[in-house]
Amino acid sequence: MISQARTIEELPHIEAQLHYLGVMAERPRTYTYDPPAGVARSNAAYETRTVPIYSARPVASEISLDRQGFAVHRHRSAVHDFYDDDEVREVYYPEAQRVLTELTGADRVFVFDHTQRRRMNGVVDRAPGTPRQPATRVHVDHTATSGPQRVRDFLGADADELLRGRVQVINLWRPIRGPVHDAPLAVCDALSVASGDLVASDLVYPDRVGEIYAVTYNPAHRWFYVPEMREDETLLLKCYDSAADGRARFAPHTAFDDPTTPADAPPRESIELRTLVFHSA
Repeated sequence: MISQARTIEELPHIEAQLHYLGVMAERPRTYTYDPPAGVARSNAAYETRTVPIYSARPVASEISLDRQGFAVHRHRSAVHDFYDDDEVREVYYPEAQRVLTELTGADRVFVFDHTQRRRMNGVVDRAPGTPRQPATRVHVDHTATSGPQRVRDFLGADADELLRGRVQVINLWRPIRGPVHDAPLAVCDALSVASGDLVASDLVYPDRVGEIYAVTYNPAHRWFYVPEMREDETLLLKCYDSAADGRARFAPHTAFDDPTTPADAPPRESIELRTLVFHSA
């Protein structure tokens, strides 16, 4: 039940294909660079499922980070060029800190990186010399292990004290150009996700091994998207929460091919910020 007056089945929706982790006997692993000779870039096996994806627009005011694990927020940025990394750090990072402080009541917000994506047909994500591509596998960016590890990685001397309080990893996603028709972002209601649906997986970098959750299919999953998202709209995605008291902790998400996308729609361009959000003990 979304509200007393409306069930999810009454919301506008589309049917689309999402790519879930399939049955595996070994731990999923993906290299972010060309792997050693004779080693596959990824050992993960995926299966495609057609699912309903509901419009979040009619119920945006009822959706929240602590219930569903995501939220829709209007925010007009002062950034002129989201492809200018210096401007993003100097202007957009402080904007994001203010937005997240206001929306979560946090004592401290630390932005630890950002990624611009521009879809190009036939290009593999992370291919040298090409833009980052939309992520087309259902996943969560952090796990119960890697969430706290990010605090230790970036805030060394303060980490132990910060980890005594509540810690969240929240992504702030927005279109660089809108409205978005091509490769929009779908987010799964965290209330519909069972802990067994989340599979810890290795993401291998040249200098470290990160851990994310791949996600297995569950017919109970409830998927949402924001049709025709504009440049002044953002999606907040909760990728980790140390609070284990019934609040949403992990929100799976993925880009997907919208079957209603016009043939002449421009390729999706977007930017996401990843942040550590702290609440005092």
